[in-house]
Amino acid sequence: MMIDTHCHLDFDVFNNRRDEIVAEANAAGVHTIINIGVDRNSSVHSVELADTYDSVYAAVGVHPHDAKTLNDEVAQEIKELAHRAKVVAIGEIGLDFYRDLSRRDIQRKAFRRQLELAAELKLPIVVHTRQSFRETVDIVREQASDLAGGVFHCFPGSIDDALEVIALGFVISVGGVITFKDAKMARVAAEVPLDKIILETDAPFLAPAPYRGKENRPAYVKYVYKKLAELRGIGVEEVEKVVDRTAQKLFGLVETFGD
Repeated sequence: MMIDTHCHLDFDVFNNRRDEIVAEANAAGVHTIINIGVDRNSSVHSVELADTYDSVYAAVGVHPHDAKTLNDEVAQEIKELAHRAKVVAIGEIGLDFYRDLSRRDIQRKAFRRQLELAAELKLPIVVHTRQSFRETVDIVREQASDLAGGVFHCFPGSIDDALEVIALGFVISVGGVITFKDAKMARVAAEVPLDKIILETDAPFLAPAPYRGKENRPAYVKYVYKKLAELRGIGVEEVEKVVDRTAQKLFGLVETFGD
């Protein structure tokens, strides 16, 4: 059984097809899907999806692209949503200096504010970082001792970067990129301790081979599991056992699924 720890089923591309997409994932052996909020509306929809589908859980938060929208009212709504039963993380939060859709000072402020919320609620965080890794890690380090861990999603760094993140009490997540030819992340995924990795699709983005360039779906996380097993020279069942256990512990799902 598998977990897709990061996807965006609330995005419009999945309109009128969500029953089909979730059923397809479940049939493929994906027993848990974590839908990640990126702004106020997306977070609301993520919680609604979690309430609708037994296998779906939610994270709520404001993505760095939308950091400029995180006023007091939105912050309070995110906090209220975070108390819902199937909300398992605060995210996706962080810094994105590639597109700079919100000013960098505003991104930093929004990131710190949501880290404080995660610490208060004792929820793990889902971190987005693009062309901002060093500063993202430095800000996380400021509050790491108060945080309930978290994941750096679509991990962008080197093996040394991964080990630094792990030393702070976090795990890394990798997705379809490791299935691409000559992907540098494949080497990271092969060498980082297996129990410090979780897997994702980031659907509808970054579809794995053999669907590269097409729409991604939670069911396709099976290709990421298969590739990680190949890279490490072990069976897919062993990857499932270790990786799923890490994800369940991180997101507080051990009681739901058991040891």
